[in-house]
Amino acid sequence: MSRATASTPAPGKTAPGKVKQRPPSAQRRRGAALDEALLEAAWEELGAVGYSRFTLDGVAARARTSRPVLARRWPNRAELVIAAVRHHSSLVVEAAPDTGTLRGDVLTLLRQFSDGASEIIGVLTFVLADYFSATGRPPAQIREQAIADRGSVMATIIDRAVERGEIDPDRLTAHIVSLPVDLVRHDLIMNHAPVPDETLIEIVDRIFLPLVERRPRKLPGEAGPSSA
Repeated sequence: MSRATASTPAPGKTAPGKVKQRPPSAQRRRGAALDEALLEAAWEELGAVGYSRFTLDGVAARARTSRPVLARRWPNRAELVIAAVRHHSSLVVEAAPDTGTLRGDVLTLLRQFSDGASEIIGVLTFVLADYFSATGRPPAQIREQAIADRGSVMATIIDRAVERGEIDPDRLTAHIVSLPVDLVRHDLIMNHAPVPDETLIEIVDRIFLPLVERRPRKLPGEAGPSSA
């Protein structure tokens, strides 16, 4: 009789002195890496089942973790969805465009925002009522929390334009600076689709730039000053 069987571990057991290896997907994650993995799992779950069937348990299963791990960070599904949407939206515009002109920078930013945020805005439409019920916070706070801050990007664009002498800083207000992104966001909410490029150009050329530029811009098709 072979003596090898005496040292062979029973099915499901680990031989003495050996450490049972966990599959790579189940390795312990910590800190920012864990948070990012959870938010990515939440976004994937949201896309797979929709908001009506979105649960912390479902996200936990997808992330191969436990519900308490999620609940310690986000106490309800509305908070988790907002965090997942914000994480996803942070990938839309990574840095302020630098085309060399105010018009080029703002138009590039709006195009990136429109293309990347249309699906995010659609999700927010379904989250608003439940989020308000769970937190009591108004829609303005939801917008600020869910859509990654474009304020810093616009501030960089504006600062560069001031340095180039394109903008009269005395004409700037917080509402004017945020106006282009606010108008695009409104269009996204109303139509649940990327904003047409001609609309983006109109926002920049006919609404925003006349409010901030030092000298009026002659738009295509406009006649010059009368010589009479």
